[in-house]
Amino acid sequence: MSVVSVYVVFANAEEAERVGRAVVEERLAACINILGPIRSIYRWQGAVESAEEVAAIVKTSSIAVHALITRIAGLHSYEVPCIATWPIDKILGDYADWVETSVD
Repeated sequence: MSVVSVYVVFANAEEAERVGRAVVEERLAACINILGPIRSIYRWQGAVESAEEVAAIVKTSSIAVHALITRIAGLHSYEVPCIATWPIDKILGDYADWVETSVD
C-alpha cells in the first residue's frame, strides 16, 4: 500500500472541517490536517486576485485517491478548487498501516 497526501485549499476553516469530516466519515481519507490561514494571490478570469484561505493536507491510500479527489471537488465551494497529490517517499510503517486500515 502506498500513502498519498492530498493538498487542498478551502475558502475557510468551516468548509475545510465540513469537507474533511465527510471524507473521513466516508472512509475515503484516514485524516485531515487543517492548517492555519494562508494568503493566496492568483489570476482568475483575467484579473489578479487575493484572498485569505485555509490549506489542508488529507491522507489517503493510492487506491482511494481518485475517489477522494472527486468527492472533495463535489463538496467544494470553488468552481476550480486546488486539489493536488503529493506522493510520500518514506513513511513510518505503523502510520502507513493505520492509513490503510482507516480507508476503504
